[in-house]
Amino acid sequence: MKALVKTSEAVGYEYKDVDVPKIGPKDVLIKVKGTTICGSDIHTYHSSPNIMKMMHLPMVTGHETCGDVVEVGECVTSLKKGDVVSVEPHIFCGECYYCQNSAALNCLNMGLLGHTIGGAFAEYTAVPAHVCWKHPAGTSYELGAIHEPLGVGVHGVMAGEINGKSMAVFGCGPIGMFAIGAGRVFGATKLFGVEVAPKRVAMARQLFPDATIINPKEQDPVQTIMDATDGLGVDVSIELSGNAEATRLAFQALRREGRVSLVGVPPRAMEFDFHPNIILKEAKVLGVFGRVIWQTWWQVRAMLDTGKFDPLPIITHRFPLAEFEEAFQLAQSGEAGKILLIP
Repeated sequence: MKALVKTSEAVGYEYKDVDVPKIGPKDVLIKVKGTTICGSDIHTYHSSPNIMKMMHLPMVTGHETCGDVVEVGECVTSLKKGDVVSVEPHIFCGECYYCQNSAALNCLNMGLLGHTIGGAFAEYTAVPAHVCWKHPAGTSYELGAIHEPLGVGVHGVMAGEINGKSMAVFGCGPIGMFAIGAGRVFGATKLFGVEVAPKRVAMARQLFPDATIINPKEQDPVQTIMDATDGLGVDVSIELSGNAEATRLAFQALRREGRVSLVGVPPRAMEFDFHPNIILKEAKVLGVFGRVIWQTWWQVRAMLDTGKFDPLPIITHRFPLAEFEEAFQLAQSGEAGKILLIP
């Protein structure tokens, strides 16, 4: 089969022939129909030191995926050939302390699809059946491919109370826009988005006309939010950019006793003034990573079932897998939505 493979610590991937993965008795083989590019895939492309520490090369990459089950292991009873599935890319063991205490995302024996286990930028991928999310009949492959990143945005929003709350999202990339959509569906009353990339600002304004989308290059986001909230600030800030300045703004725009969900991954350590922003405000600060398995997946399904938010327009570009170079150049420009690679 054809696949994108990280073969060395040099920048980039290789598009090459590799063996179709073999499955064990508890695994399934999936014929991949589409895989979207994640920020971590960009870090892998550029051989980020933290990513490279965990990888054993060569490695097939990619993890935000959807496809058809085409082969099942002899012990698998939950899935059958022809089922349409997405994959939870955190390959949890199901047996350690955290897995047995409803915290599988913190599994002590975690494997990571596309990083420590062969991934889904390929024609086929093999995973344990217990990390597959089976979709209802008629679910599109494109919608299935973004279920995993949808869950990141939903988890950031639903990590605390949101119904009846005001909410600001800092960083309106694809996951930021997923978060705004989730906030709207699950009952946020006033919605704000903060983003500097002009095309993403325009997209967010088009998708969410009921939200206030702020470009910090054009107006002061903290003052704008304060003016719209009677000088109090928002109840909830969701930080999705990993940018140090955006993180500071997320706290400055927060009301006293408000909640901040930190989802974005900072590229390096940052300085932060804890006293006015957390201690004096009695702010509730939550680190948010991935999804709650499987609670967030059910929340995503509930959100989609309402029909109040269609995330598919956030997929702005589609490329054949062989044209990955152009796709990754666009992805790292910050001017696109989600980008889908199709084997």
